[in-house]
Amino acid sequence: MRLAARSKDEYQDGKREGPAVDAWREARRILCVRLDGMGDVLMSTPAMRALKQSAPGRSLALLTSSAGAALQPFLPEVDTVLRHDCGWVRNDTRGNAADLDAIARIRAWRPDAAVIFTVYSQSPLPAAMLCHLAGVPRVLAHCRENPYRLISDWQRETDTDASMRHEVRRQLDLVAAVGAVASDESLSFRVRDEDRESLRAKVRAHGVADEEDWIAIHGGATAPSRRYPSALLAQAIDSLRGEGRRLLLLGSPEDGGLAPELARRRVHLPGLVDLSGQLTLGELGAAIERAAVLVCNNSGPAHIAAALHTPVVDLYALTNPQHTPWNTAHRVLYRDVPCRNCYRSTCPEGHHACLAGVPPRQVADAARELLAMPTATHGATAHM
Repeated sequence: MRLAARSKDEYQDGKREGPAVDAWREARRILCVRLDGMGDVLMSTPAMRALKQSAPGRSLALLTSSAGAALQPFLPEVDTVLRHDCGWVRNDTRGNAADLDAIARIRAWRPDAAVIFTVYSQSPLPAAMLCHLAGVPRVLAHCRENPYRLISDWQRETDTDASMRHEVRRQLDLVAAVGAVASDESLSFRVRDEDRESLRAKVRAHGVADEEDWIAIHGGATAPSRRYPSALLAQAIDSLRGEGRRLLLLGSPEDGGLAPELARRRVHLPGLVDLSGQLTLGELGAAIERAAVLVCNNSGPAHIAAALHTPVVDLYALTNPQHTPWNTAHRVLYRDVPCRNCYRSTCPEGHHACLAGVPPRQVADAARELLAMPTATHGATAHM
């Protein structure tokens, strides 16, 4: 099914009118574009669900990065994934040939419409150009400048450094502009039975009983600026050893030097189960699902925890303030600094003070607070 492109007067200055909503209701094949990381894709899943549920027989394809594409088995809203590591999000990409290939694959899927999900500091225009060249007749996106023909259903960008919506709310508002409303605003991550069973076998090998839960710790993050210093995290883990639960170390062996730090403390941590580098993404989800609390950096696992309603202590570098855990009990820990909201992968000041200023004792105390709470308790933010 192909939809007619909008008339030139149908949308002006980002204002929604009836004909656009009617046209979107007719769309049966919608391309969702989310080209950054795994956490960004997860935070877009409520909006994808709204799109999926707002018309019968609707099919969704997701154009996303390699990291985002790894989520395909766990996202029930998504029918097809088109992988594309684009040059305006990452430097180590294949260049123009990859963009031409993405255009060809979009055209072959024949979407009736596309939704481009971005954070407020990103421009949707490169992705809109891909959709335009692939012949997608309708495109919905936030954009700060007038996109003219590239974005048919333009929503003016209103978020700023001083005033911004949570990323989940931002994307829900975007699709609501074309009549898509979610009945459930939770993040999506579907844990499979086979992943639960394979995780169970791995923890049994470490003497963990089937009925046990644990405190999960994940020290990784894609960007160095988002990693709590490994020496401090090791101290926090040490402080949690008396809580009567196993400590389950997730992530990879290279997570910020955490493994060497813990090796020096291993004699004091008899309850530590080190599964770093040993879990698939599905098993990671199963481990987070079974955790009494997760301690992690501001990264994909925090959003998996939110999807599974696992309480989370989020060691939150002040790089992207709109990405806190959604709809789950949480504590967000950081030290307020003048260089907040830097959006940098490496600390430009060299001091990493927004995270290094959080005492390990505060991390352990936050985990204890969540362990003592009813599961329905809402989250909170703390800073030094």
